[in-house]
Amino acid sequence: MNAGAEGYSVLMSVYAKEDPSYLTSSIRSILDQTVPTDDFVIVCDGPLTEGLESVLRDFEDSIRLIRLPENRGLGKALDAGLKECRHELVARMDSDDIAYPDRMEKQLKAFSEDPDLALMSGTITEFKDTVSAVTGKREVPLTNADIRAFSRKRNPMNHPAVMFKKSAVMAAGGYSEDYPLFEDYYLWVRMLQNGAIAANTSDPLVYMRVDDKTYLRRGGRKYASDMLRFHKYLRRSGWSSATDYITGAVPHAIICVMPNVIRGFIYSKLH
Repeated sequence: MNAGAEGYSVLMSVYAKEDPSYLTSSIRSILDQTVPTDDFVIVCDGPLTEGLESVLRDFEDSIRLIRLPENRGLGKALDAGLKECRHELVARMDSDDIAYPDRMEKQLKAFSEDPDLALMSGTITEFKDTVSAVTGKREVPLTNADIRAFSRKRNPMNHPAVMFKKSAVMAAGGYSEDYPLFEDYYLWVRMLQNGAIAANTSDPLVYMRVDDKTYLRRGGRKYASDMLRFHKYLRRSGWSSATDYITGAVPHAIICVMPNVIRGFIYSKLH
C-alpha cells in the first residue's frame, strides 16, 4: 500500500501578527482541494488576536488546533504540530498563501508513483493582493541529483509547497530553531544527508503572497550573519565545500547588506 492511500495531513502554523482575511483564504484553499484532507492541523503559536480566533471558530469542524502557551517560533511550532499529524504524508501550508485546487492531488500522485520519494515541492506563483496579480514565480531543481547539488549553495525546496513523509522528517530530527529563518533549509539538508529521496515538480502548486517589503525583509546585517552561520554549518558537516561557500554564501551576504533600494531591485530581477 502506498503512503498516501490512507490519506494525508496538512500542517499550518499561525501567530498573532497574521491577517485574519489571509488565514481565511488559506484555510479555504485547503478545504477546497480536489483530494481533501481528513486531518488539518493548525498550531497556534502563542496567544492570537480575536480576529484570528474568530476565523478558527468558523472552521472548527474541519481543523484540529494545537495551542502553544507562548510564541516559540516557526520551527518549534511546526515540530509540535508534526508530532500530532495522523498520517505518514504531511503537506505544509502557510497561513497567508493559497493552494492551487489540485495541489494535493498532484503531490499524492507523485508519492504513489515513487514509493522511495520522501520529500517534494514545486513551483510557487507570487502575487500581490489577488491571485490574478501575478508578480513572478519561484522555481526549484527537479531531480534528486540536482536537488542535492543545488542544496550545497541554496535552499532546493519551496517550503510553502512541500509534502513529505513524517517518518523521514522525524528520522532527521524534525524541525529545529537552531538556525532561525533557515528552519526548512536545515531540515532538508539533514534529510538528504540521511539518504532521503527528493523531487520537485515544475507545476505551480501554491500562490505565495508578497508585498514590496517581502524580499527587503531578507536583508540587513543580522540576516546576513544568520545566513553565513548556517552555511558554515554546511561546511562543518561536510555537505558543502569551500568553493560552494565562496561562490554561494558570500555573494548572497553581500546582497543582504546592500541598501534596500538596490537589494529590492536585485530580488525583483531574480523573481
